[in-house]
Amino acid sequence: MKVIVIGAVAGGATVASQLRRLSDAEITVYEKDRDMSFANCGLPYYLGGEVAPRNKLIAATESSFKTNKSITVKTYHKVVSVSAENKEIVVKDIKNDRTFTDTFDYLILSPGATQIKLPVLQGNHVFTLRNLEDTDKIERFITSENVKNILIIGGGYIGLEVIENLKNRGINITLLHRSSHLLKSVDEDMTKHIPEILEANGVEVLLNDEVDTLEGKTVHLKSGREFNFDMIITALGIKPNTQFLQSSGIKLTDSGHTKVNEYFETNISYIYALGDAIQTKYRHVDYPAQIALAWGAHRAANIIAHNIVKSQSVQFKGLLGTNIIRLFDFTFASVGITPNMLDNFEYEIVQQTQKHHAGYMPGAEQISINVYFDKKSRKILRASAFGRVGVDKRIDIIATAMIGNLTIDEFKDIEIAYSPVYSSPKDIINMLGYKAEQK
Repeated sequence: MKVIVIGAVAGGATVASQLRRLSDAEITVYEKDRDMSFANCGLPYYLGGEVAPRNKLIAATESSFKTNKSITVKTYHKVVSVSAENKEIVVKDIKNDRTFTDTFDYLILSPGATQIKLPVLQGNHVFTLRNLEDTDKIERFITSENVKNILIIGGGYIGLEVIENLKNRGINITLLHRSSHLLKSVDEDMTKHIPEILEANGVEVLLNDEVDTLEGKTVHLKSGREFNFDMIITALGIKPNTQFLQSSGIKLTDSGHTKVNEYFETNISYIYALGDAIQTKYRHVDYPAQIALAWGAHRAANIIAHNIVKSQSVQFKGLLGTNIIRLFDFTFASVGITPNMLDNFEYEIVQQTQKHHAGYMPGAEQISINVYFDKKSRKILRASAFGRVGVDKRIDIIATAMIGNLTIDEFKDIEIAYSPVYSSPKDIINMLGYKAEQK
């Protein structure tokens, strides 16, 4: 059995490794970039100095995969086209500037996504952060140019993580965002606090504005304001790397995501897909999901390997989109459908703010949680949480409750481990259940 994997990093490298654990297949991984497997989510923390040394970010290399797993990995090899019918791909060897064809019995697509770039932002001081190569370029530029002032464009997860880490490094940071709602997966009544958190930590915040032109180091905004920056890092969102599949016979969505079923099969039975470039489904509601988070890629890798080797033995039940971010002393998290999807449901909301453990104990900090539930079934649709301490614990409890199909009313019965230093006799989770009785 010959298996080709397109793309490495999290999804591709993991599925190749899982396949080797289950079979003696001939496995080849083609990766268009320099590095095959690294801690993508750790890149901002390396730039901030929280993760060191750099090699802690590297999970595997071409040689380690060959030696330890008998898997061939070819970096700087870009797949430029796929023929599903002929079971073949065309590959460009970037370093040697040559093109060749390879064939497969099974094909696994893990091409990932690309950061969206603004055409107006051109210059050797403009960067995006997508991979370890980008990280190295940013690090070298900061060091060699003695960078003092950086503009971060985009107030999503990557932008905020980079802001926190570069600010902690002692660099002057300005955030530019085209609206007033930052971190859109979290409720706006919580994220409205982000600008004040940033400003309290010395970050300048420019909202409801965009870049008009860039002249050298001078940024001209549409509002008429202008600023000078040594460096610009953009984090404007991502788009799937699926252009090479346009004539492949593999079905894509209007947004360019690869459609997969409950086995992670595409519309071609011997071609699978995973990672940031796929459209799968939500676990708890009957809606498609396009969620670029690490957990889903790793779960898909295990399922695909089992289904190739053991013939459709494992079905995927769907994603919840559980996510979390630290921003200086605060944590923001959410789970479930996105806020803009709520209009598709008849729902109620229950909200609670209270201390994360007994209020009489030192260090008690407030947590706020919003839970949205279906009026009829009382099942959870989404939740959003914000606070300094204990947010991760509560969002994980809610995610587990959603997997178990618990209703909001059953939150009263969740027996939280209680000690005054950890929680309250009626934890915030329980209180959400009690308050829901009134709705």
